[in-house]
Amino acid sequence: MFFPPGTFERKEEKLGREVRAKEICRTCPVKRPCLDYAISIREPHGIWGGLNEAERKGLLTQAS
Repeated sequence: MFFPPGTFERKEEKLGREVRAKEICRTCPVKRPCLDYAISIREPHGIWGGLNEAERKGLLTQAS
């Protein structure tokens, strides 16, 4: 659920998968270190620290 499947995924399926993953992240005790790691390595895929690829990219853009 944290990463896209190996097959085609419709937009509504992706959004649902991401909502489920983010709900798990919401209460995770290592949410911030997870997000910090994904940003530090510029991870291009998946939900990390409660954020998807576009959201992490937005953080990087804001920080520049």
